Amino acid sequence: MLRGKVKQRIQRIFLCAVLIFACILSKLAVEQIVHHDAILERAMDLWQRDFAVAGTRGTIYSSDGTVLAQDIPATSVVVVPSQIEDPEHAAKQLADILEADEQALYEKLTRKQSTQKLQPEGRLINDEQADAIEALELQGVYLVQDSLRYYPRGDYLGQVLGFTGIDNQGLAGLELQYDELLKAQQGSLKIPLDAKGNHVTLLQETYEASGSGMDLTLTIDANIQDIMEREMRNLMKRYKPQRALALAMDPNTGAILGMVSQPGFDPNHYDEYEQETINQNLPVWMSYEPGSTFKSVTFASALELDLFDMFTDTYNDRGYEIVGGARIKSWRAGGHGLQTFLQVLENSSNPGFVEISRRMGTERLYEYVKKFGFGEKTGVDLPGESAGIMFDLEEMGELETATVAFGQGLAVTPIQLVTAFSAIVNGGTLYTPYITQSFSDPISKDVIVQSEPAAKRRVISEETSEKMRYALESVVANGGGRNAYIEGYRIGGKTGTAQKAVDGVYLPNEYILSFLSAAPMEDPQIVLYVAVDAPQNDVQYGGTVVAPVVKAMYEDILPYLGIEKTDEQLPKKLVWPETEAIVTEDFIGKKRSEVQQEGVIFEFFGEGDTVIDQLPRGGVTLNESGRVWIYLGEDTFE
Repeated sequence: MLRGKVKQRIQRIFLCAVLIFACILSKLAVEQIVHHDAILERAMDLWQRDFAVAGTRGTIYSSDGTVLAQDIPATSVVVVPSQIEDPEHAAKQLADILEADEQALYEKLTRKQSTQKLQPEGRLINDEQADAIEALELQGVYLVQDSLRYYPRGDYLGQVLGFTGIDNQGLAGLELQYDELLKAQQGSLKIPLDAKGNHVTLLQETYEASGSGMDLTLTIDANIQDIMEREMRNLMKRYKPQRALALAMDPNTGAILGMVSQPGFDPNHYDEYEQETINQNLPVWMSYEPGSTFKSVTFASALELDLFDMFTDTYNDRGYEIVGGARIKSWRAGGHGLQTFLQVLENSSNPGFVEISRRMGTERLYEYVKKFGFGEKTGVDLPGESAGIMFDLEEMGELETATVAFGQGLAVTPIQLVTAFSAIVNGGTLYTPYITQSFSDPISKDVIVQSEPAAKRRVISEETSEKMRYALESVVANGGGRNAYIEGYRIGGKTGTAQKAVDGVYLPNEYILSFLSAAPMEDPQIVLYVAVDAPQNDVQYGGTVVAPVVKAMYEDILPYLGIEKTDEQLPKKLVWPETEAIVTEDFIGKKRSEVQQEGVIFEFFGEGDTVIDQLPRGGVTLNESGRVWIYLGEDTFE
């Protein structure tokens, strides 16, 4: 009986063993048959080594199709350290070809990594280097496709475009702002290797194709940008300021047509420049006291409130006003005497704007300053925008109200000024500025995202805007903006001369000179602003230094925009010692001895006997200084 029980127990154990073994076999069968693909994929992941293949980053274009940034196919070196039989010999051969440090390469070739990208030494190598490395047939050394970000126009729009890093990721400017849309999906070359790094010949290499990032088209007009860049380079050569900027906008949409920061930098060689130059896109980053350009905002606000008739109401400028115990003086000793309020704007009379501020009162002035967008970011689609600085309402007393009215005591950015000025001349609507026109598919070229003008609010009426267009044209015809006057074109604007303030202290003999303008005033198509920080010149007035530069820009921009000349512009008021306008001749390519013109004073720069450039260019109407700057060099015109 005992023997029978033992036998039954053995039979049960055997049956359990058979069942367990059957379960194991069933599980193996299921895994091998049903889950075969998944297991093989996991095994391949263990065997394969991925070699990244760069995709193509999206191209950046101007609105007229000019390429501003693009990817160029290139080659990089990747190694599998475990496959390299003699790393010391391989490092020496690679160092000779790549002109790199042998010891640094040796350390990378012996690292305990499955794959190692040789960077920066082996990244983006030229064709000759690639051919030489391929000829070595070194085990464990591979050449893979990579991309080089290239900016074909050098320092053109440097701070706007920004640049990419060693792995083609956006690090500054629009490259950073839209990195997620511009960057491409990487592909890969998968090579099967065993645990020791040997090539598994039973399995095939596989290739996953890389993708392309979306193309970006800007609102920048390359022709307008060319003109602005040229004149700003001339300005930098002539006056040698610490820095300078220019900004152009379509006042009817907020689209940015041109943007210049000087000194600039070449994104192809960004590592050769100081971070301060690279990171400061001055038109959106720099904030400073606007000076008299801000009077256009105050004047428009006062007209909207119907505080005076600018043609008939008068103010007597005796040379100063006392505000809160402080004497606010006119720039002209003894003042301008009895003036209409239009003449107060033309003459840029600070005491006259004190009177306007008194009529407005603190709360209404503050209300309109905020309506025009000051004290907050404009929302432009560029990184690094500043908000400027504006008093809180409760901090504004009588003196602060008076100084804000003529552009002191607050800090603004160029993009804020241009956006507000656009509202003044376009009929009264404040727009959000933008520089992105569209994103499109790189293959089909179909537009995926299209920017549209975004109106924030109406600030002044169409009637007030019409009055302001007349008043600003009168400033150019009769006031401080006379050096921007062009026969046949109705240009309006306001000059500015603001003493620089650092940490709340005004610097002696350092000014920011500027000119804020629009054209043509019968139907404004462009707002143009230029500012110069601390030019090296004895004449520290925006109307003298900056207005002629803006004039030179308009002389090329307005014909390009198809704007025809008119006989209906306001006649220019001649002020002694002005005479009839002199149109300069074109001297480029001529010898120094041939540089002669009656009524013109010439200043020569550089060495050589041939004129290689001149400022202003031929065909330009001279300002009252009657000066032409001639740049000499070697004869390159034959």
